[in-house]
Formats: sequence, C-alpha cells, structure tokens
Amino acid sequence: MQTHAYKVFIAICLFTATALLLLVRTPPNSSLNSEQLRQLRAQSNELTSSSNQTTSLLNQAKSSITSSQQGEQQSQSNTTAPSGSINTPGNTDAHNTNAPGTTELHQRLWVDPASSGEPWGHTVKGLLTFRGNPTRTYYGSGPLPDDPHIVWRFPEDTPLCSTSSAPDRDTSLWCGSGWTGQPAIFEHNERTWLVMGTFSGNVHFLDAHTGKRILPDFETSDIIKGSVTVDPDGYPLVYVGSRDNFYRVISFDTETPKELWSLNAYDVAPVKWNNDWDGAGLVLNDYLIVGGENSHIHIVKLNRSYLADGSVTVDPELVFNAPGWDDELIAAVGNNVSIENSVAVSGNIMYFANSGGLVQGWDIGGLDEGETPERVFRFWTGDDTDASLVIDEAGMLYVAVEYERGNARSHEVGQIMKLNPSSETPLVWSVEAQDGLGSGVWATPGLYRDLLIVPTSSGEALGIDTATGDVLWTVDLAASSWSSPVIVDDVWIQADCGGRLSAFDLNSHTSTSRHATTRNEHTTTSMSQSDTDTNQPVELWRINLGGCIESTPAVWNGIVVVGTKQGWIYGIR
Repeated sequence: MQTHAYKVFIAICLFTATALLLLVRTPPNSSLNSEQLRQLRAQSNELTSSSNQTTSLLNQAKSSITSSQQGEQQSQSNTTAPSGSINTPGNTDAHNTNAPGTTELHQRLWVDPASSGEPWGHTVKGLLTFRGNPTRTYYGSGPLPDDPHIVWRFPEDTPLCSTSSAPDRDTSLWCGSGWTGQPAIFEHNERTWLVMGTFSGNVHFLDAHTGKRILPDFETSDIIKGSVTVDPDGYPLVYVGSRDNFYRVISFDTETPKELWSLNAYDVAPVKWNNDWDGAGLVLNDYLIVGGENSHIHIVKLNRSYLADGSVTVDPELVFNAPGWDDELIAAVGNNVSIENSVAVSGNIMYFANSGGLVQGWDIGGLDEGETPERVFRFWTGDDTDASLVIDEAGMLYVAVEYERGNARSHEVGQIMKLNPSSETPLVWSVEAQDGLGSGVWATPGLYRDLLIVPTSSGEALGIDTATGDVLWTVDLAASSWSSPVIVDDVWIQADCGGRLSAFDLNSHTSTSRHATTRNEHTTTSMSQSDTDTNQPVELWRINLGGCIESTPAVWNGIVVVGTKQGWIYGIR
C-alpha cells in the first residue's frame, strides 16, 4: 500500500512540475504590459482549475502514506517531547507544557529557523514588512551612502497631518510617521516601489528613488501608526491597519488602490483596550497572521487568486482568533493587554507579546490540516512589551520591555532578555535598562552576528553579547530612541527623537566587556556598572532631519527612507 501511494505521489509531482514549467515560461521581470499579464494570469487560472483533480489525488496519496506510516508505528512506544515552560505572574519558577516545535511532527516547517537574518523568500525582492522577514531580523540591502544627502522629500508642500483620538483621550494633531512606521520597499514592474502608511491616515504608493506618487493615496478614516506588509508571494496586495478599527487587504494592480477586504477590531469578542492595529501582519502559506490592540491574535485564510480578467482577488475567512491574555495576567496587571508588536514566526511557532508583558508561543504547525493552534510557551516580563520579538537561527527569543509599572517582576527580570522557549527555565540572561518610570525599551532589538543592539528611551544604545548577556558598549544617542536599529553591510543605522539619523561602523567594536553577575539562576546585568563605553562603534556620519524620528528607516539598494513626526518622509542617498 505504501509503495503504491508513493508511486501515485511521484506521478502527481511530475504532472505538477510540468504545469509549473508552463506557468513560469515568462520571467517575472519581463517587459509584459498590464494587458499581457492579465491574459497570462487568465491562462494560469484555467490550468489551476484543471489541477484541482490533481490536488484531490494528491490528498488521497497523502492519506495512503499517512495510514501506512501509522500502521508501522503502532508497535512503537510513544515518546514524550521535552517540556517547555510557563512562568506565572510574580513567579520565576516554571511548570511544564509542550515545548515549541515538539508537540507534533508536521510535514513542513512554516518558517525555517535558519532563515533568520535572510530576505523573506525569493519571489519578491525587497523589504516587505517590519524588520523584513518572519523572524524580524532582515534589514534590507546596501550599498549605504558614504556622504548622505536628502534627495527627495514627500510631500513637497504640505506636511502629512491629521487629527485623531483614542478611547478616553482628547483629540490631538498627529504629523508624519511614528512608531513603528517602517516603509516597505520592493521591486515591482521594473520599478522600485515604496509603500507606507502615515499619520495622515493614508497609504502612499511612491517611487522609492524619486519620492513621486506611482498611484493615488489610499485613504482611511484615522491615523496609521504601524508598518505595512507587502505580499511575499507576488500578489499585488498590501496589508495594513488603521486606528479607524480596520485591518485591510488593498490591491495595487489597477490605476487606483482598492480595498478587497477588511477585519474590524470588534469582529471578535471579548475585546480589551482599543481598536488600533500597530503590528505588521505576516502572510505565510496563504494565511494572514496579525495581532491587534483589541488584545486578540487573528489568523485569516486569504484564498488569494486571480479573476478571469487577470485582476487579483481574495476571499478571506477568519479561521482562528484567541485572546492574548489569561486570567492570571489580568489579575496581575489589569486590562491593558493590547498586542502592539508584530507577530514573529520560527519553525511552527508564532510568537508575540502584549502590553501586560505576556510573551507567548502558539503552535500553528497543524493549521493546514484543520488543527487548532495551541499555546505552548508562556513567560511574563512584568511590564509593557510592545517591541517585536526577535528570533535567531537557534530559536532563541530576544525581548525588550518598557518600565511603566515599576513592579517587582520588572526588577527581577530586567528590560532586555534572552529566552530559550524550549527550556524549563527559559530566562538565559537579562539586562536592567531603566532609569525610572516611563523609561525602558520601545525599539525592537537588532541582531548582528553575536551582538544584540538595543536603543533605549533614555537615549542610550546598548551592545550586548548574545551568548553571555555582557554589555560590550554603550552609545549616547543624545535623545530618546523608539526607532529600531537597521544593520546593513556591517553598518548600524540609528534614528532618534532629536531628529538625527546616524551611521556606526560595527567592525570597529571589540569584545571588551564588563561581566554580568548571577542572580536567581539566570544572568542579570545592571546598566549602572561603571566599566562600559569601551571600544564602542565609531560614528561614520550623521544627518539631521529636523524632527523627532520614531519610525524605523528602510534601506534598499542605496536609498534610505525614513519619516519624521514633523510631517515629512525623506529619501536619503
């Protein structure tokens, strides 16, 4: 039976490969016009329709293979996966749950852990989402300018401003772009596109080299704070949330951007906090994964395709949502538990944190087979964790936390930490990085080889050894920084709220460090120790843009793009 199933499987693979060769006979960068592309897509739809029978046969083959494998395994004893960890509020002692990635063997990994630091696939060239890829570790491509100058400003005349109010807050004027606000830059139809949302409430579609509009703005009804995501599989789609309640799917294959679908923050229940969408979604295996300030995590089956005329379409279905909180967390911190960071994925686990400080991992490995995602990791940082989690190739999590509550847990575990989600004692090391209430870290840390770079709201940036937690150096940024570091070609780009965009040579730093002390069976380092600031990176250049920079710069093929809260977006070369 198993041999027959494999023969069927191989035959189907050969048929599918032949079909794919027909589909890709025209290179993606060819000079086809829009009508030719539409005709080609229409032809591909016919082939896709005829391949539905093939999909059915493939499922039958898969079922046969699975049945045979299960029969072979009946005589084998079940093995117990290594335990993961759960840290309850106020207690660093862990109790067991299933370790990430070991709850069940699935046929494919959603994200290869080894892809940390790499571009997000090979279909679309560019920086497609906040921090570039599913592990939030890709920064773009060089070369970087040696003597940077502003080459364009958008818009040329009136700044990007609008008024907005959050629940229980007064209406205020918002200008430019803010946290996180990183533009997406990518190659499409022989042009370098730039797509970003701003405090004007609009999504802008620009030429990255000139700052000129390619398409008219797409208007929402409120400000856009977070970063957009461009479809990584080549569909002309952008995914973006606004404070007007909605997370949208917008097409850009026609002369005017068009909303194809939206998710209302109040489509799920119960909700906590508010209706904003700060996080940048991920699109994996035709699923959209995004967290909201409604405090829920959402998974949407997109069902992307092309219509007969070649235009892109979606038929989304919300297949999973879950609260990002539990009763223990609410008892510890109250209802401020919004999800403001961008979901990260490594292996089969999606990771995120919330404003209550709950870091969690959910197994999505069986989603394609209809299995419900299950939480397999839980760790409490004690305070607001809005920075996105960063994941290295070994599956380690790097977490940055604000200091707003001043509770015992915040002092116990610090504001910067490395977690091993497969360990019963996940806290590998931590660093204290606060100088009073309202301080800590909003920026998402940057990984560079064995170095973690973390800007703080106090105006310092720390260089931390990822293995030991030793603070190797500090850099005085002279102003608060919520902007996340960008690292390209061994150069670290950092923006701050003083309006400065600076570049530092990372080849100039050495391994000289202060040593951390040991406390509560994990490593903790205090910023107050005196032997820092040795062999820090050398500043290469600095350019002042004249307004607080909260958003994260985007770097792509020689152009650096960043927005300020003064109301402008700048192209720098």
